Amino acid sequence: MSAPALRCPAPAKINLFLHVTGRRPDGYHTLETAFRLLDHGDDIVLTLREDGRIERTTDIEGVSAEQDLVVRAARLLQDKTGCRLGVDIAVTKRLPMGGGLGGGSSDAASVLLGLNRLWNLDLSRATLQDWALTLGADVPFFVFGRTALAGGVGEALSAVEAPPAWYVVVKPPVSVPTPLIFSSKDLTRDTEAAIMPGFAAQAVFERLSRVGRNDLQPVACKLFPPVQQAIDALLAASAGLSLQGEVRMSGSGACVFAAFETQSDAQAVADSLTAHWQVFVARSLDVHPLHDLVRA
Repeated sequence: MSAPALRCPAPAKINLFLHVTGRRPDGYHTLETAFRLLDHGDDIVLTLREDGRIERTTDIEGVSAEQDLVVRAARLLQDKTGCRLGVDIAVTKRLPMGGGLGGGSSDAASVLLGLNRLWNLDLSRATLQDWALTLGADVPFFVFGRTALAGGVGEALSAVEAPPAWYVVVKPPVSVPTPLIFSSKDLTRDTEAAIMPGFAAQAVFERLSRVGRNDLQPVACKLFPPVQQAIDALLAASAGLSLQGEVRMSGSGACVFAAFETQSDAQAVADSLTAHWQVFVARSLDVHPLHDLVRA
């Protein structure tokens, strides 16, 4: 009899805007951002083991099993809960590393959510979000699993609503290291904070969606010119179509995106770029595919 297995999608995210509002004494930056999920991402298959071992069964170029967030996430759950079960983790990578789409963080969150079910842990979402923060600043959002306004280092999350959209995402031929962008002397760290105690998250989100920007984008474009070239190409390809908002970089880069009202417009733009750029089309997701694997 085969061991129980669970398929766990790990969707991409984009940052609709990203403001750097300060820097804490510990070196972490305080942010205001809006996260949105896309229906494109990695795939993970978790297969139950009875011997307590945690094994990654697929090779990922440039990432050893010991460094991989999927293995670290599984071990975190073992350590926190004392669970004696194990798991084989198979990862199908589609999201680029150094792309600003949250691939590693999404993979880790999907492991947390999937093992909560596979190991019958019955943990609450709040508990998993707290533990997820030790793996990385973006991981709690994927556990949260809804379009969100975020503050702090990205972990203070409030659900918001955004209109449906189709996104064209372009990956320039560069990988952008996040620490390099955040350590740059050219990075502005003084954007005025808009999130206050007792704030109305939806109102803040709607205002910043109109006037927001990505404070990391000028730094990434200066250090990695293909990022600016991708923005220019996507903007030119979108002329005259149902473009929603600006063409913008996600996270610390390198990927850039544009939102469209219709799939046909998004696909037409993507088709015009595929000869020279790595590109995909994705629909917005309001709820993470694994959202119901954890109790509120």
